[in-house]
Amino acid sequence: MTLYWRIFLLNASVLLVAVLLLFGPVTVSTPVLLGEAVVLVAGLVAMLLANAFLLRVGLAPLQRLTRAMRTADLSKPGRRSAVAGRGEIADLTRTFDTMLGRLEAERAASSARALSAQEAERHRIAQELHDEVGQTLTAVLLQLKHAADHAPAELRTELHQAQETTRAGLDEIRRIARRLRPGVLEELGLHSALRSLASEFSTRGLTVRPHIESGLPKLDHETELVLYRVAQEGLTNTARHAGATRVGLSLRRLPGGGVGLLVEDDGRGIGGAPDGAGLRGMRERALLIGAELSVREGASGGTEVRLDTTSDRVAS
Repeated sequence: MTLYWRIFLLNASVLLVAVLLLFGPVTVSTPVLLGEAVVLVAGLVAMLLANAFLLRVGLAPLQRLTRAMRTADLSKPGRRSAVAGRGEIADLTRTFDTMLGRLEAERAASSARALSAQEAERHRIAQELHDEVGQTLTAVLLQLKHAADHAPAELRTELHQAQETTRAGLDEIRRIARRLRPGVLEELGLHSALRSLASEFSTRGLTVRPHIESGLPKLDHETELVLYRVAQEGLTNTARHAGATRVGLSLRRLPGGGVGLLVEDDGRGIGGAPDGAGLRGMRERALLIGAELSVREGASGGTEVRLDTTSDRVAS
């Protein structure tokens, strides 16, 4: 039965009851007596309440679908509205679920293209930093050394200071290039890349302790890159915003056969801070490989970033 006929029959039923009452023994005086007025008002209220109840029951599936549309979130795929009964509302619910699935698939494809382009651009920039800027600074270092060796004694100290400043800049350029293009990930694998990442972020005020389980399954390159980037972003956020002194970086096997990454610190926690570009980037990467990402307060304070991959990401 269509929605139109359901609403029509509901209202027709109420009106039919009202007409039947007119042919009953009920009479109305002129002028209307107080008791008759009370009965008429009570009957009208009863009919309105009955009509409201029947309409609420009839439109309840449409209200549920409206709530599902309002709370739909493409960053959390897989949620669907329950289809109950038959008719127009059930067809509308199925159509909405189909549209939501298509949007999720298109969003995943566009995110994959965007992240692929981003990685390619990072690779290009890192290559240019290494080949162009790095070589130029190396040449400047050699020229400064030659100038310092032949300069008068009163200028030699200043030239040596210029050398150290240039060398520090060259080291920073190389560090940025390594972050843009994780060569250690391509050459030595995920385990070594995560240990190198932990060593890079460890400073006097921040200790990063890696814990990599042995015997983990081999993952495909795309999953390894997502795990590395999420760990990198998590450590970056900790170093910049958390005010932490210790960070745990662990990679372990999950009961379902996948691999789980955990970054937890002893900092001030995330509180009610809104999602920034870094967190949105981590969610996009997690969606790319169908992984589950959670960022929340740790059990003993601080922030906990957890990324769990599925068993189908294991390389064959």
